[in-house]
Amino acid sequence: PLGQTLMVFLAGLVRFSSVDSSPLEDLLIDRYLVPSLCPREVQIGDYVRYHYNGTFTDGNRFDSSHDKGKPFTGQIGLGSPLIPGLDRGIQGMCVNERRKLTIPPHLAYGVLGAGNSSVIPPDTTLVFDILLLDIWNMEDKVQTRTLSKPKNCKRSVASTDFIRYHYNGTLLNGTLFDSSHFRNQTYDTYVGYGYLIKGMDQGLLGMCVGERRSIIIPPFLAYEDKGYGTQVPPYASLMFDVLLVDLFNAKDDVTVEIQTLPEPCTRKAVVGDYIRYHYNGSFQDGTIFDTSYQRNSTYNTYIGMGYVIAGIDKALQGVCIGEKRRVTLPPHLAYGESGIEGLIPGSAVLIFDIHVIDFHNPNDTVQIKTTHKPADCNITSSSYDLILYRYNCSLLDGTLLYSSDHYSTSSRVTLGVGKIVLGVDEGLQGMCVGERREVIIPPHFAHGEYGADGVPGSAVLMFELELLELQRGVPEGYLFVWLEDSPNPLFPALDLNQDKEVPLEEFSTFIKTQVIEGRGRMRPGMDPEIIIKDMFTLQDRNNDGKITADELKLKTEEQESSKHDEL
Repeated sequence: PLGQTLMVFLAGLVRFSSVDSSPLEDLLIDRYLVPSLCPREVQIGDYVRYHYNGTFTDGNRFDSSHDKGKPFTGQIGLGSPLIPGLDRGIQGMCVNERRKLTIPPHLAYGVLGAGNSSVIPPDTTLVFDILLLDIWNMEDKVQTRTLSKPKNCKRSVASTDFIRYHYNGTLLNGTLFDSSHFRNQTYDTYVGYGYLIKGMDQGLLGMCVGERRSIIIPPFLAYEDKGYGTQVPPYASLMFDVLLVDLFNAKDDVTVEIQTLPEPCTRKAVVGDYIRYHYNGSFQDGTIFDTSYQRNSTYNTYIGMGYVIAGIDKALQGVCIGEKRRVTLPPHLAYGESGIEGLIPGSAVLIFDIHVIDFHNPNDTVQIKTTHKPADCNITSSSYDLILYRYNCSLLDGTLLYSSDHYSTSSRVTLGVGKIVLGVDEGLQGMCVGERREVIIPPHFAHGEYGADGVPGSAVLMFELELLELQRGVPEGYLFVWLEDSPNPLFPALDLNQDKEVPLEEFSTFIKTQVIEGRGRMRPGMDPEIIIKDMFTLQDRNNDGKITADELKLKTEEQESSKHDEL
C-alpha cells in the first residue's frame, strides 16, 4: 500500500470541471508549495505551460523540461496528449504552485511502458515534480485592473491617440522581462495602428493620464508561439504594470481654460503686441519643468511673430491684462518629437499656467483719463510752465512702484523740457490746478526696454496725477518773454529818468513793472533778482555797470539774427 503521509487523494484536494468515474484513489498529489494568491486555477480546456522533473519511485530521473531548456506547453483534457494521471493531476493548480504527482501505472504508461520499454518499463509508477508557469484559455480576453486613477479624468485613451507610458512587463510567474524604468524613458507610440501587440493595444484603451493599470494578456494576443527574443518564451501570458504619462492626438489643437478673467476687459492682445507674462510650465502628470516665478522675472515677447513655440503664440492671442489661463499644448505645437534634451521629453504634452501682467503695441500712444476736473478751469498747463504735482506710479496689476508721497515735498518741474518721463510730461499737459488724471503709458514713452530702478523692462505704467500749482513759463533758453508787443523804441522806455543810461536798479524797476502789469513774464522757478541780474549782464556789453542805447541796439541786432529776442 502507498504511504499516506503528506499525500491526499485527488478527489479531496483538486477540483475538476469534469471528472470521469474512473477510480483515482491511487493518484497521489502533494501540494507542497501553494502561493498565497491564486486568482485562477487550471480547468479542463485550459492551456498550461509548466516545468517538470519525471522520476521513478527510486528517484532516478527519466525526463525533465529543465534539461530540455524549455517548459512543456499543452491543453488539459479535451483530447490532451498527456498521460491521464498527469492531465488530471495538473487540474486545479495555480501559477507558481508546485505539486508532486505520484501516478500509478494504469494512469501512466500501463503494461506496455514507453520507448520500447527502455525508457519506462511496463507497470511502472511515475513521480512528476510540477511547477506551473502559465494558464490561459482561447476564450480569454485581455484583463485590466485599475490600480490607481486620478479623480479628475477629462480624457482617456482612444484609438489613433499617441501616448507615452512607463511599464514593468512580467510573466505570470512574476519574472520581469522588461521595464521602461530601467531605461529611464517612456515608451511612446500610437494606439490602434498595430505598433503594439494586440493585447496591449486593447488594454491601454480608456486609460487616463496618471492612471496605473494592470494588464494581463493571453499568449495569442501577445507574442503567440514565437515569443520575443530570450526575454519572452513562446506561449507566454504577459502582465504589464502601466503608468500613463501622456496622451494626445495628432488632430489636437491648443486647449485654453480661462481661470481668471478681469472685468472689464477693455482690450485683448492681438498679433504684433508685446506681452509680459508669468508662467508655470508642467507636464500632464503635474511635474513642473520651468517657471518664470523662480527667476522673479516675467517672460517678454511679441505675439504671433514666431518668437515663441507655435502653441504659445496662438494661446496668447485674445488675452486680457490680468487674465489667468491654463493652456495645453500638443507636442506638434510645442517641442515636437525631439523635445529639449534634459528638460522636455520628446512628444511631450505641455501645460502652461499663464498670468498676463501687461501688453502693449509699439504704435500705442499715451492714454489719458480725467478722473476729476474743477469747475473753474480757465488756465491749463503747457510746455515751459513750472508746475507742482503729485503722482503714484504702478504696474497695471496695481503694484505700486514709486510715489511723490514717499518724499517730503511734491514734485516741481518745468514741462516740455525733457526733465521727466515723456508719457508723464504728455499726461500733465492741458491740466488745470486741482485736476486729477489716470495716465496709461506704454514703455516706449516710459522707462523703455530696460526699465529703471525698481521698474521692470518693457513695463506698461499707470500714473495717477494731480496738478497742485501752475506758474506760466518761458521757452527754453529765455529768462523773460513779452506777453504783448514790447515798447518801440525800447531804450527810452528803459531809461526811466531819461539820462541816456540805464543802471541795474533802473533796469530792475522796469522789468518788475512789466511783470506786475502783465506785459511780460520771467522764468518761473528762479530767483527774480538773479534773473534780472543775468539779463542786465547780457545787455551791458562793456561791463561798465550801465546800458546805453548803442549797447542795447547791438545786442538786439545779435538776438534778432539768432532768433533770441528777450527784450
